[in-house]
Amino acid sequence: MSYTQGIVNELRNDNGEIVKLYAEIIAETISDENDTNLDFVFDEIIQKAQFPIIYSNAQREPIYSKNINTDKSKLKKVQLTMDEQNEAIPLRYTNPLTNEIILIGYLHYGDSSQIEKLKWLPFIEIGAITLFIFLGFISFSIIRNNEKRNIWVGMARETAHQLGTPISSLMGWLEWLKKKPDDQDKIINDILIDLDRLQQVSDRFSKMGSETKLKEIHLSSIIDNVVLYFNRRIPSMGKSIVIDNQLDSNIKIRANGILISWAIENVVKNAIDALDNEGSIILKSKIDKKNIIIQIEDSGKGILRKDWKNVFRPGFSTKKQGWGLGLSLTSRIIKEIHGGTIYVSKSQPDQGSIIEISLPILNNAN
Repeated sequence: MSYTQGIVNELRNDNGEIVKLYAEIIAETISDENDTNLDFVFDEIIQKAQFPIIYSNAQREPIYSKNINTDKSKLKKVQLTMDEQNEAIPLRYTNPLTNEIILIGYLHYGDSSQIEKLKWLPFIEIGAITLFIFLGFISFSIIRNNEKRNIWVGMARETAHQLGTPISSLMGWLEWLKKKPDDQDKIINDILIDLDRLQQVSDRFSKMGSETKLKEIHLSSIIDNVVLYFNRRIPSMGKSIVIDNQLDSNIKIRANGILISWAIENVVKNAIDALDNEGSIILKSKIDKKNIIIQIEDSGKGILRKDWKNVFRPGFSTKKQGWGLGLSLTSRIIKEIHGGTIYVSKSQPDQGSIIEISLPILNNAN
């Protein structure tokens, strides 16, 4: 804004210098206050000015004007406005007989159209910036609201999905029990497994958003339970998938067992969804300084390079019926609760993916 004001001041000074030059020309040209040369100077020279100008007599009564679109009756008001902007330039000539300096009038000048436009430029810029910020805020709010909506809808679907599997199993076991009551010992054992699964689902959602306590756990036992759960489910999916658990059995971490199990389960489930009817999933581990890195590799559809970070963003999904919540929840569990990282380390379309989870390892771990 100060830069624009500086340009305005420079243009005003230039206009002032031009008006002073006109005054000097007039002083050199005329020989008395009624000289016809005065009309010539105004008609032929001053009329070429590109800014508004008024010539007034010694009593400051307007006589001529240029670049002013108003009635002559209103020139006086315009002249006063000009005098507030710029000091009027007096017109004087020296009487050759008496050497007396006589005031014959004034030249009043205002700001040119370019200056008027420049004066408004900072306000236009501020208005444009304000509008841009406002539109940005509105757009951001819309995006955030849509994201929140996707999260809530996704959470509802995730809850329904988490609860639906064991509940469906329980309903199936009840039907089986009605038909084959003699198999109740085996069926009751499976019912207990599904009831335990319901308890896990309840614990998972209750711990999200609340203070989470971490304790020393064996990572291998967590992974074994996840693999066991999916090995029981895969046949009902109509798929032929081999899950190969190659993790070191002696690794200990400080974590919340329920949530870390949920996080790894989400990644494995995502890998299963990436496989059409058959394929393999390999879980491996390696030590990197003070961290344990869990590698979950699948032979599925792969992820485009541009979406490696997007897959962990709430609401993003490459699946037609996906809500993009599973991996975003996993990311929050790993990063915010356990101080780890999760990322796509390798992936190509139709050549599978490798997702790595890095977690702090206990000092006494092997």
